[in-house]
Amino acid sequence: MKKGVFTIMHYLMPKAGVLSLHSSANQGEKGDVTVFFGLSGTGKTTLSADPRRHLIGDDEHCWSDTGVFNIEGGCYAKCIDLSAEKEPEIFGAVRFGSVLENVVLDEDTRQVDYNDSTLTENTRCAYPIEYIPNALIPCMSGHPKNIIMLTCDAFGVLPPVSKLSSAQAMYHFISGFTAKMAGTEDGVTAPEATFSACFGQPFLVLHPTKYATMLADKMQQHQADAWLINTGWSGGAYGKTGKRIALKYSRGIIDAIHSGELKKAKYQTYPIFDLQIPTSIPGIPDEVLNPAKAWLGSAGEYDQAVKKLAQLFKENFTKYQDQASADVLAAGPKI
Repeated sequence: MKKGVFTIMHYLMPKAGVLSLHSSANQGEKGDVTVFFGLSGTGKTTLSADPRRHLIGDDEHCWSDTGVFNIEGGCYAKCIDLSAEKEPEIFGAVRFGSVLENVVLDEDTRQVDYNDSTLTENTRCAYPIEYIPNALIPCMSGHPKNIIMLTCDAFGVLPPVSKLSSAQAMYHFISGFTAKMAGTEDGVTAPEATFSACFGQPFLVLHPTKYATMLADKMQQHQADAWLINTGWSGGAYGKTGKRIALKYSRGIIDAIHSGELKKAKYQTYPIFDLQIPTSIPGIPDEVLNPAKAWLGSAGEYDQAVKKLAQLFKENFTKYQDQASADVLAAGPKI
């Protein structure tokens, strides 16, 4: 039902000049809004539930001429390995009135073991948005200042953060790259590279370039910055030398975006993908910011992994090149 209504919104809203978004959104104390795009397993719900910001919603929004608004009124969070230390807002939302799915609990004490994946990795909790202490009620705000596209790269070659140009934002929005994580879909037991246009391909009714063009126009009109954040692997690929990027680093990057510090940082060009990456961010090791420096395997393995992922991007984008502009086509990887 939830996704059926969302699909209808992807048809009706653009006809009215309103952009429908598979995203979460939050607002800072000064009224600045951030929109987070990302598929399941990328950290969209976790990273938007920030104790220092007001949650607008965690999955479905629209961007109109007056700002963004939520179309759900609730949240649907993953619960695997949930703890009060790592995700205090979501942990606190699990109480009377919320609904837990696929979790294992003690039949006598009724205590939930969030680390138990016996039934599935895809454990969930549905709860009203007002269960988040700092939720913004009603769930609507002004125009976004920052657009964050979350990806989970299992190859370990995408930087933890990149600042995107308008054309790059359209390219990566249309691409919608991530890795399907264990537990996010039936039968997925290890990360698999996948592309989902506009980070929500199953819900799209119109051509992806329609939504991407609307996004770019609204970004330009309201001077919003775009960022690509990889919450996946660093130091190598999944199952080899790589490790998942620490949640504290991803939070630190987003804090630097919200403070405006990252906008003023010094940048260097990351080859092949032609991405602008910061040379330093306080509290985050410099080598983590550059996948080439973080790589723990051989130089040959790194080059092969970068080119492999770049080729996957190029092959995927052939589906959209007939309706994409020249500057968007040029914004992709260069092999």
